[in-house]
Amino acid sequence: MSREKEFNTKYSGEFKISVIMDMRENHLGYCETVRKYGLGSTQSGGAINTLHRWERIYLEEGAAGLMTERRGRKSTGRLRKQTLDKSVEEDLISENQRLKEELQYAQAELEYIKKLSALVYAEEQKSGKKRK
Repeated sequence: MSREKEFNTKYSGEFKISVIMDMRENHLGYCETVRKYGLGSTQSGGAINTLHRWERIYLEEGAAGLMTERRGRKSTGRLRKQTLDKSVEEDLISENQRLKEELQYAQAELEYIKKLSALVYAEEQKSGKKRK
C-alpha cells in the first residue's frame, strides 16, 4: 500500500473560478469534480477539502476572493518613515539646537562651580579652617 507523494500545487485564480462555476452549473459533487479535473486523490480527502474551501471563498467573497494568494505568512508591513510638515520639522530642529546650547551652558556652569569649590576648599585647608 504505497502512497504517492503529493506536492502543493498552485492553481491560478481563473482555474479555481472555472472549476467552481462548472461544479455549480452542472450540479457536480466534490468527488466528481476532483476526478474530472484531476485535482488529486479522493481517498485522502485533501482535494475535496480544497474544493470545499474554494467554494466557501467563492460564496463569501465572490470571484475576486479566489484571485488572492492565501498561502504563507501574512506580511506585518514595514514601518514607513513618517514625514513631517516643513514648519514642524524646522521647529523641532531649532528646539533641539536650543536644548543643546542650554546643556553646554549648564555643563560650563557646573565646571565653574566645581573649580570654585576646589579653590575655596584649598584656601580653607591653607588657613586651617574647617569647612562645615
